[in-house]
Amino acid sequence: MLTTLFIVLRIFANPISNVSQKQLTQRSAHPVFIITVVFGALAGVCAMLWAALGTIVVPPGVWTTMLIAALLAVASNVLLVYALREADLSLLGPINAYKSVVSLVLGVFLIGERPTMVGVVGVLLIVAGSYFVVGPQKNTQQGGSRTADRDKPATQPAANAFVRFFSERGIQLRFAALFLSAAEAIVLKRAIVASSPLAVFVLWSVLGLPIALTAAAAILRGEFIAQVHLLRRSPGTYVFLALTTGIMQLATVLTFRDLQVGYSLALFQLSAIVSVVLGRRYFGEAHLRERLVGSAFMAAGAAVIAVQEHK
Repeated sequence: MLTTLFIVLRIFANPISNVSQKQLTQRSAHPVFIITVVFGALAGVCAMLWAALGTIVVPPGVWTTMLIAALLAVASNVLLVYALREADLSLLGPINAYKSVVSLVLGVFLIGERPTMVGVVGVLLIVAGSYFVVGPQKNTQQGGSRTADRDKPATQPAANAFVRFFSERGIQLRFAALFLSAAEAIVLKRAIVASSPLAVFVLWSVLGLPIALTAAAAILRGEFIAQVHLLRRSPGTYVFLALTTGIMQLATVLTFRDLQVGYSLALFQLSAIVSVVLGRRYFGEAHLRERLVGSAFMAAGAAVIAVQEHK
């Protein structure tokens, strides 16, 4: 019952946090600064939690594991926000389905997880749903001559759509973030097995801050002060983003405690539907029908995996 609650929280918190991230980039906030502020807020809360509890038991080897996880987390989150700045939320959300495939493969080689055939079918169904997301789309290119546009077909073959899809900068950034995030999930699982979800969450937040600050110092430089001034214009959005990110990460580690990584990430793909709806609601994004159909296929794949996991 509690595991189901954690999954539901993760499904909604992730796309809601993405909305805040995209809104901030539209207000000229830099992706690195956004992630630095979020880790700063979470680290502050976790430091107070650590002090209140007196002690959190962390086995020696877990520190190194969590340092790697925090590094992967900062890098993947920064790349994700860069991607959100370039592409639609309703497109990037469903793409996350590929993470379950990456994680299943990594899980086999790194922590010895063995997916069942039914589980593999469920994951393949999730990936198949991406056809409807990136398949034949209406030609929405802007600019160019009207004559040239009339010569182009109203729709493009699926193969051409996939080529165009993978060549877009926002998509490439999202896939880079996806691979790093999938690797992070495996590392988190190993840390949870060796310690506890609470310790992992606290270390993830606390260790992520110096890494994010280092990235901000290297990338932002003189722009940092200007970003601080921009923060003052949207303090509520930053607070809300930190809250939803914290809920998302805590729900993630608690789910990983109870389920295999590959299956957990497959169930999280239900958030694709939420991403499509929120993308249309907050940013007026197009292709609602196609992306909803694709997301529904992904949700069906997640349901197959969930049924198999709880038999």
